[in-house]
Amino acid sequence: QVQLVESGGGLVQPGGSLRLSCTASGGVFNNYAMGWYRQLPGKQRELVARITSAITGSRTDYVDSTKGRFRISRDNVKNMVYLQMNNLQPEDTAVYFCTGDYSFATLGVNPADWGRGTQVTVSS
Repeated sequence: QVQLVESGGGLVQPGGSLRLSCTASGGVFNNYAMGWYRQLPGKQRELVARITSAITGSRTDYVDSTKGRFRISRDNVKNMVYLQMNNLQPEDTAVYFCTGDYSFATLGVNPADWGRGTQVTVSS
């Protein structure tokens, strides 16, 4: 099992930016697809963005509501994945979870590994 630890959440004003980070340990990172989910208040968790493993070219995929505003990336030397979030809006307020799976397809529906989550609050 891969251990995932998030950081970088916090309070930001509408229109602001945050970068979330996630450190992975305990697995073969270059073979591992990574993603970010979020859970809005009173809602189920939803996929935000995902990135394929390094050996398959680090292709990215986003949910429609974040396209053009969020960017997922990975550092295969540091075993980290990032989520750069720009032009944040109150509806982005949620707990954000780092996730991972050796299958990119499975990552999109039911990831094997989850971090504990980090709170992002967008408010004036």
